[in-house]
Amino acid sequence: MEQPIRILIVEDNVIIADDMQSMLEEIGYEIVDNVIVYEQAVEVLKNKEVDLVLIDIILASDKTGIDLGKHIRENYNIPFIFVTSNSDRATVENAKTVKPNGYLVKPFEQQDLYTSIEIALSNFTSVKNNGAVENQEEEDDRLMSNKVLKDSIFVKKQHLYYRIQFGDIQFIKADNVYLEVNTVDKKFLVRSPLKDYLEKLPQQKFYRAHKSYIVNVDHIDAINSKDILINNTLIPISKEFKEFIISAMNS
Repeated sequence: MEQPIRILIVEDNVIIADDMQSMLEEIGYEIVDNVIVYEQAVEVLKNKEVDLVLIDIILASDKTGIDLGKHIRENYNIPFIFVTSNSDRATVENAKTVKPNGYLVKPFEQQDLYTSIEIALSNFTSVKNNGAVENQEEEDDRLMSNKVLKDSIFVKKQHLYYRIQFGDIQFIKADNVYLEVNTVDKKFLVRSPLKDYLEKLPQQKFYRAHKSYIVNVDHIDAINSKDILINNTLIPISKEFKEFIISAMNS
């Protein structure tokens, strides 16, 4: 199996750092280390394999995140993303001097983090390989992404295509241009309209329970007049879906 993307977090606010680590691990990234100052980050980079660094610009040390970005540019061939509360012109202009692969302003959501990392990795790989890898990935995406088999569907996560049995999908939640596909123990992010994705799934099992949700009726644990419960997740339902479920239960 392909090695997960290994990320170093450099953030001097321990609460924010721990929150970032939880979000990243939930998506499927591996956290190499979680440090608060420039010197610790330099040591980790020297001794461990790192694929990408998330760097707070203002650190609890004399040297800033921009100094660390410069150190990475001069010594390593890996991408890094600045994570900061400061989006003023002076900070942005200063940050641009070390050519970061991304710039994320706090506060942010898990989806923002995921998108920034995936774009940074994709663009970095493309530049490094003069477009050859990017073209291959585009071809793989065309052939494999959301590919439907008789009993399952392929979903891309990082650089792997996971085969998910339809029966293992519990529910799918729409979030802007992405869908969050939830199985018993994993989450996958897919770029697709909810309506289009529903058409790929078996119609006898999957229904649109709400404008933002598709559910697998086999996984419904409980229901009331406004919600259903799937694996301890409360999901809102439309009036039409409630009537459909009650009718199905009575038949």
